[in-house]
Amino acid sequence: MTNTMDKPAIFIAVPTAASDLPVTLKPLLNGIEEEAIPVQTKVIAEDDVTMRTYQAALASRLSVGIGFDDQHVVVHYKNLHAEQPLFTVTRDSADRLRRLGANAARLVKGVPFKTLD
Repeated sequence: MTNTMDKPAIFIAVPTAASDLPVTLKPLLNGIEEEAIPVQTKVIAEDDVTMRTYQAALASRLSVGIGFDDQHVVVHYKNLHAEQPLFTVTRDSADRLRRLGANAARLVKGVPFKTLD
């Protein structure tokens, strides 16, 4: 049987196994889905959202990680410095979250990003 963590996917870092993705992040997932890139959650026990996201990027075979806290969503790429994520946006706009998800997937595909403004 194949371990699902071995399949190429963008990893969304969650702090504990009991953590569910908030409903407010559904647009983020929709943006990734629109670009047809697989995504899955991965438990990473790190308090700092940027470091948690960076660890997700390092663990992902696609080199892209996403993390979130109560106010922000972060996208990181494994070739960037740990403390310098690619994108950090507030969770106050469903449309911006959808475009952020699309941009995470576009990073994998190597195509231009959508504007986040």
